[in-house]
Amino acid sequence: MLPLSAVSAHSRTGRWPYLARTDGACGDARVHLSASRILSRNLIAFAVAAFFEIAGCFTFWLWLRRGASPLIAVLGIGSLVAFAVTLTRIDSVFAGRAYAAYGGVYIAASLAWLWIAEGQRPNAADVLGACIAIVGALIIIGYAARQP
Repeated sequence: MLPLSAVSAHSRTGRWPYLARTDGACGDARVHLSASRILSRNLIAFAVAAFFEIAGCFTFWLWLRRGASPLIAVLGIGSLVAFAVTLTRIDSVFAGRAYAAYGGVYIAASLAWLWIAEGQRPNAADVLGACIAIVGALIIIGYAARQP
């Protein structure tokens, strides 16, 4: 996420015209609303990226660990390319910060995959670890990105 100082600088340059900033209380509400939209878009992009990454890696698991056809790895490569492209849609000035925040989402999504795709219900330690990872991701998204 962008620090608010960067938001106003970028909105003046026209890079993000939807982050129009005006003076007064109404202007602050617009920036907050736009920040909420950015956060929502980022969360959707994180979820889509997680699906593509896990699905892509799982195809290799199927091929190398469960004896599936090597052709399934071709689908996996396509899925991993889609993952990389989707992750570039995250609205962050720094790639490393986007990747770090994504890590928490990835952990939670992996446990959802474990339950839905593999039929193995996560245990209490899995859930606790995912919660800690999500808290870490929220700190990165919500606070660390605002620091210079």
